[in-house]
Amino acid sequence: MGMDIPTQWLYPASLEDAAQVQRLLAEKVVREDQLPAIERIGGLDVSNNLRDPENWVYASVASLGFPALKLMETTCAKVQSTLPYMPGFLAFREVPALVEAYGQLQIKPDLLMVDGHGISHPRGLGIASHLGVLLNCPTIGVAKSILVGKPLSEPGNQVGDYVPLVWRGNTLGAVLRTRPNVAPVYISTGHKISLETAIEWVVRCLTRYRLPEPTRQAHQAANNCRKGLGDNSLTPVTGHLPLLFSDT
Repeated sequence: MGMDIPTQWLYPASLEDAAQVQRLLAEKVVREDQLPAIERIGGLDVSNNLRDPENWVYASVASLGFPALKLMETTCAKVQSTLPYMPGFLAFREVPALVEAYGQLQIKPDLLMVDGHGISHPRGLGIASHLGVLLNCPTIGVAKSILVGKPLSEPGNQVGDYVPLVWRGNTLGAVLRTRPNVAPVYISTGHKISLETAIEWVVRCLTRYRLPEPTRQAHQAANNCRKGLGDNSLTPVTGHLPLLFSDT
């Protein structure tokens, strides 16, 4: 893939090591705008069967042209994880597959929207921020539920209405209405973008669905990858498997 990522940033040996990696990478997150000209926007998502005894994770990247939001390219990666889902450590289960899928893109997007949180995370490093630092790319967290924090109030019912998501006195993100009478989504800075600009880009990528088009397309692609639909001829990646996490 041509990306020199330290192994421990993907595969820590314990929860204690994972938390330490998150604190280290959180210090590298840039919360101000460092965006290039945006011609392509990538959406990233994963799909998996929680009952799968082999614990395969299927990741996809959907690359869309901007401003037309036309799908230009999708990739799929199948990576085996020995890590079950644990709140706050989602990235260590999903990032290896997402990095693999990202590395297969012929043309890298200028901005990534990730299904998950950015800095709205107990240690300031949700999956969108984790990926942003590893890939050195601007990222936005687009989550469907809250991990930490509370909305200051209920956002208005018009597309683009939002309120701050606050935790321990700090604004970590925004609760954004993307369709009238539909549950909001939770936007946060991933890397190299401010919250205000992240909200603007998500709104620019809305169509008639709750999710912005990049993550909606990635969600469909990841499900198709898991179901064996479409171009799913990639060789599974099984090397460098992480150790089972323990609470000790």
